[in-house]
Amino acid sequence: MILENQVTAGLLLVLGGIVLFVVGLYFQRKKQLIVDTPTSTIRSLAMGLVEIYGQVIPIKERLFKSPFTEKDCVYYLYTIEEYRSSGKSSHWVTIKKEEQRDLFYLKDETGMVLIDPTGAQIEARKDFECQSSLGKDPPEQVIRFLRTRNLTHEGFLGLNKTMRYKETVIVPSDSLYIMGTAGENPFKKQGTANQVDSIMIQKGTHEKQYYISDKQEKQIVTQLWLLAYGLGGCGIVLIIIGAILGLQFI
Repeated sequence: MILENQVTAGLLLVLGGIVLFVVGLYFQRKKQLIVDTPTSTIRSLAMGLVEIYGQVIPIKERLFKSPFTEKDCVYYLYTIEEYRSSGKSSHWVTIKKEEQRDLFYLKDETGMVLIDPTGAQIEARKDFECQSSLGKDPPEQVIRFLRTRNLTHEGFLGLNKTMRYKETVIVPSDSLYIMGTAGENPFKKQGTANQVDSIMIQKGTHEKQYYISDKQEKQIVTQLWLLAYGLGGCGIVLIIIGAILGLQFI
């Protein structure tokens, strides 16, 4: 029985290590792609995979109002969680999560280009987080928003539940790094003589990478390097330990 358990544990460690190693390779390839792709100015954009950096310029009629901070934004993601207990364990449960994104422009010193964030992996810093609990109400704007979603921070006998509220936004003038595909702009005005007006950054048909971040390229590369070598290294260690456990009984 002990023999079978150790062999099983060894096999699971090897499989887990392989998964971590493969994920590490994914981050390594992504890092290398970012390093190898030169940052283009908007005026010099060519069709295909590009990397640009600039400031968000909103399209007024496409702005959102963020749920908790009530900021004008081109993107928001909010999460509402409740702390629940089950037996001896307690954990956070997501009870509502919603994201909104729409077209906006990105501007650098050479021009502006339209961005369609549909299908992009968006990474932005969390702008707002708060909790409510017994004797502690959430902010009034959070309470108002909960009502619009038929939710409440109160539980049995009107006592506050332990809940957590998070919000991430991208607002006008935010600086963004974008790696995506420069393709045809379906919204361009007929007869335009401006080459940039005929381009829209979007998720490509053949290019898998579409990434939007409020970090600078150097920060992104460092983060991906840590993930690649951290996960890859852990994967190798698990594979070695698992192999040793398994080979002891062969």
